[in-house]
Amino acid sequence: MGFLSRLRSAFSREDRHSNGCGGRGLIVFESARDTMRAERALKEAGYDVRAVAPPPEIREGCDLAIEYDLVDEVGVRRTLEEIGVEPLEFVSLEDHSLKPIELVHVKEIDGYIMVRCGNMKVTVDRDGTIVNVSGGGCPDVPYLAHELVGKNVLELSEDSMPASLGYTLCAYTLDKAVRKAKEMLVGEES
Repeated sequence: MGFLSRLRSAFSREDRHSNGCGGRGLIVFESARDTMRAERALKEAGYDVRAVAPPPEIREGCDLAIEYDLVDEVGVRRTLEEIGVEPLEFVSLEDHSLKPIELVHVKEIDGYIMVRCGNMKVTVDRDGTIVNVSGGGCPDVPYLAHELVGKNVLELSEDSMPASLGYTLCAYTLDKAVRKAKEMLVGEES
Protein backbone atom coordinates (compact mmCIF):
# COMPACT_ATOMS: atom_id res chain seq x y z
CA MET A 1 0.00 0.00 0.00
CA GLY A 2 1.46 3.34 -1.06
CA PHE A 3 1.96 6.33 1.19
CA LEU A 4 -1.07 8.21 -0.15
CA SER A 5 -3.31 5.16 0.25
CA ARG A 6 -2.16 4.71 3.86
CA LEU A 7 -2.65 8.40 4.57
CA ARG A 8 -6.11 8.36 2.98
CA SER A 9 -7.18 5.30 4.98
CA ALA A 10 -5.85 6.84 8.21
CA PHE A 11 -8.68 9.34 8.12
CA SER A 12 -12.14 7.88 7.85
CA ARG A 13 -14.75 9.54 5.68
CA GLU A 14 -16.77 10.44 8.77
CA ASP A 15 -13.79 12.18 10.40
CA ARG A 16 -13.16 14.30 7.29
CA HIS A 17 -16.79 15.41 7.08
CA SER A 18 -17.13 16.14 10.81
CA ASN A 19 -14.01 18.33 10.66
CA GLY A 20 -15.51 20.43 7.89
CA CYS A 21 -12.97 19.11 5.38
CA GLY A 22 -15.43 17.05 3.42
CA GLY A 23 -18.28 17.49 1.07
CA ARG A 24 -19.08 15.86 -2.23
CA GLY A 25 -18.45 16.86 -5.80
CA LEU A 26 -19.22 15.67 -9.31
CA ILE A 27 -16.91 15.06 -12.21
CA VAL A 28 -18.63 15.58 -15.56
CA PHE A 29 -17.30 13.78 -18.64
CA GLU A 30 -17.86 14.02 -22.37
CA SER A 31 -18.54 10.32 -22.89
CA ALA A 32 -19.87 7.32 -21.00
CA ARG A 33 -16.65 5.49 -21.91
CA ASP A 34 -14.55 8.11 -20.09
CA THR A 35 -16.90 7.96 -17.08
CA MET A 36 -16.65 4.17 -16.87
CA ARG A 37 -12.83 4.21 -17.22
CA ALA A 38 -12.59 6.91 -14.55
CA GLU A 39 -14.87 5.09 -12.11
CA ARG A 40 -12.90 1.85 -12.46
CA ALA A 41 -9.51 3.58 -12.05
CA LEU A 42 -10.62 5.69 -9.09
CA LYS A 43 -12.10 2.68 -7.27
CA GLU A 44 -8.92 0.69 -7.92
CA ALA A 45 -6.95 3.62 -6.44
CA GLY A 46 -9.10 3.41 -3.29
CA TYR A 47 -11.31 6.46 -3.72
CA ASP A 48 -14.93 6.52 -2.54
CA VAL A 49 -16.68 7.21 -5.84
CA ARG A 50 -19.92 6.22 -7.53
CA ALA A 51 -21.50 6.79 -10.91
CA VAL A 52 -24.59 8.99 -10.85
CA ALA A 53 -26.69 10.93 -13.33
CA PRO A 54 -25.70 14.59 -13.19
CA PRO A 55 -28.45 17.12 -12.48
CA PRO A 56 -29.78 18.69 -15.70
CA GLU A 57 -28.27 22.09 -14.78
CA ILE A 58 -24.73 20.78 -15.22
CA ARG A 59 -25.20 17.99 -17.78
CA GLU A 60 -22.78 18.76 -20.60
CA GLY A 61 -21.53 15.51 -22.04
CA CYS A 62 -22.99 12.12 -21.28
CA ASP A 63 -25.70 11.08 -18.86
CA LEU A 64 -23.20 9.83 -16.27
CA ALA A 65 -20.96 11.62 -13.80
CA ILE A 66 -18.73 10.52 -10.92
CA GLU A 67 -19.56 11.59 -7.37
CA TYR A 68 -16.49 11.88 -5.13
CA ASP A 69 -15.24 13.33 -1.82
CA LEU A 70 -14.01 16.90 -2.36
CA VAL A 71 -11.14 16.30 0.04
CA ASP A 72 -9.75 13.75 -2.44
CA GLU A 73 -9.84 16.10 -5.44
CA VAL A 74 -6.08 16.52 -5.87
CA GLY A 75 -5.52 12.76 -5.92
CA VAL A 76 -8.58 12.17 -8.10
CA ARG A 77 -7.31 14.69 -10.66
CA ARG A 78 -3.87 13.05 -10.62
CA THR A 79 -5.36 9.57 -11.14
CA LEU A 80 -7.47 10.77 -14.07
CA GLU A 81 -4.43 12.44 -15.61
CA GLU A 82 -2.43 9.20 -15.24
CA ILE A 83 -5.02 7.22 -17.21
CA GLY A 84 -5.46 9.95 -19.82
CA VAL A 85 -9.10 10.81 -19.07
CA GLU A 86 -9.89 14.50 -19.27
CA PRO A 87 -13.08 15.57 -17.47
CA LEU A 88 -15.20 18.43 -18.77
CA GLU A 89 -15.77 19.88 -15.31
CA PHE A 90 -15.41 19.37 -11.55
CA VAL A 91 -18.47 20.67 -9.66
CA SER A 92 -18.91 21.08 -5.90
CA LEU A 93 -22.20 19.77 -4.52
CA GLU A 94 -22.07 22.26 -1.65
CA ASP A 95 -24.85 24.07 -3.53
CA HIS A 96 -27.74 21.93 -2.28
CA SER A 97 -29.84 22.69 -5.36
CA LEU A 98 -27.41 20.53 -7.35
CA LYS A 99 -28.30 17.00 -6.35
CA PRO A 100 -27.19 14.03 -8.43
CA ILE A 101 -29.93 11.75 -9.64
CA GLU A 102 -29.85 8.18 -8.33
CA LEU A 103 -29.26 5.73 -11.16
CA VAL A 104 -30.61 2.57 -9.53
CA HIS A 105 -34.28 2.06 -8.65
CA VAL A 106 -35.92 -1.08 -7.23
CA LYS A 107 -39.51 -2.23 -7.50
CA GLU A 108 -40.92 -5.43 -6.00
CA ILE A 109 -43.91 -6.90 -7.85
CA ASP A 110 -45.69 -10.20 -7.07
CA GLY A 111 -42.62 -12.03 -5.79
CA TYR A 112 -40.24 -10.56 -8.38
CA ILE A 113 -37.63 -7.87 -7.99
CA MET A 114 -37.17 -5.44 -10.87
CA VAL A 115 -34.04 -3.30 -10.73
CA ARG A 116 -33.69 -0.41 -13.15
CA CYS A 117 -30.46 1.44 -13.76
CA GLY A 118 -30.68 4.16 -16.35
CA ASN A 119 -32.75 2.67 -19.17
CA MET A 120 -31.84 -0.96 -18.44
CA LYS A 121 -33.92 -3.32 -16.31
CA VAL A 122 -33.35 -6.77 -14.90
CA THR A 123 -36.11 -8.80 -13.25
CA VAL A 124 -35.30 -11.70 -10.94
CA ASP A 125 -37.44 -14.11 -8.94
CA ARG A 126 -36.94 -14.57 -5.19
CA ASP A 127 -34.44 -17.39 -5.82
CA GLY A 128 -32.29 -15.08 -7.94
CA THR A 129 -33.11 -16.45 -11.39
CA ILE A 130 -33.08 -13.75 -14.06
CA VAL A 131 -36.46 -13.86 -15.78
CA ASN A 132 -36.17 -10.75 -17.97
CA VAL A 133 -33.68 -8.20 -19.28
CA SER A 134 -35.08 -5.16 -21.08
CA GLY A 135 -34.49 -1.56 -22.05
CA GLY A 136 -31.78 0.45 -23.69
CA GLY A 137 -31.09 0.81 -27.35
CA CYS A 138 -27.53 -0.44 -27.57
CA PRO A 139 -26.60 -3.15 -30.06
CA ASP A 140 -25.42 -5.59 -27.39
CA VAL A 141 -28.72 -5.68 -25.41
CA PRO A 142 -30.14 -8.76 -27.21
CA TYR A 143 -26.86 -10.61 -26.64
CA LEU A 144 -26.81 -9.62 -22.95
CA ALA A 145 -30.42 -10.79 -22.53
CA HIS A 146 -29.60 -14.08 -24.25
CA GLU A 147 -26.58 -14.64 -22.00
CA LEU A 148 -28.33 -13.73 -18.73
CA VAL A 149 -31.97 -14.85 -18.80
CA GLY A 150 -32.34 -18.14 -16.94
CA LYS A 151 -29.11 -17.71 -14.94
CA ASN A 152 -29.03 -17.03 -11.22
CA VAL A 153 -27.55 -13.66 -10.14
CA LEU A 154 -26.13 -15.30 -7.02
CA GLU A 155 -24.05 -17.65 -9.18
CA LEU A 156 -22.71 -15.20 -11.78
CA SER A 157 -18.93 -14.92 -11.93
CA GLU A 158 -17.21 -11.63 -12.78
CA ASP A 159 -16.64 -12.93 -16.32
CA SER A 160 -20.37 -13.47 -16.80
CA MET A 161 -21.47 -10.06 -15.50
CA PRO A 162 -22.91 -7.63 -18.09
CA ALA A 163 -19.94 -5.23 -17.94
CA SER A 164 -17.63 -8.12 -18.87
CA LEU A 165 -19.94 -9.36 -21.64
CA GLY A 166 -20.82 -6.05 -23.32
CA TYR A 167 -19.15 -2.84 -24.42
CA THR A 168 -21.80 -0.15 -24.18
CA LEU A 169 -23.49 2.14 -21.69
CA CYS A 170 -26.37 -0.36 -21.65
CA ALA A 171 -23.99 -3.14 -20.51
CA TYR A 172 -22.58 -0.83 -17.83
CA THR A 173 -25.98 0.17 -16.42
CA LEU A 174 -27.31 -3.40 -16.65
CA ASP A 175 -24.26 -4.51 -14.68
CA LYS A 176 -25.17 -2.06 -11.91
CA ALA A 177 -28.77 -3.35 -11.92
CA VAL A 178 -27.65 -7.00 -11.70
CA ARG A 179 -25.25 -6.19 -8.85
CA LYS A 180 -28.04 -4.41 -6.96
CA ALA A 181 -30.39 -7.40 -7.42
CA LYS A 182 -27.65 -9.69 -6.14
CA GLU A 183 -27.01 -7.39 -3.16
CA MET A 184 -30.71 -7.38 -2.27
CA LEU A 185 -30.98 -11.18 -2.39
CA VAL A 186 -27.82 -11.65 -0.33
CA GLY A 187 -29.26 -9.16 2.21
CA GLU A 188 -32.44 -11.22 2.47
CA GLU A 189 -30.44 -14.37 3.20
CA SER A 190 -28.66 -12.77 6.15
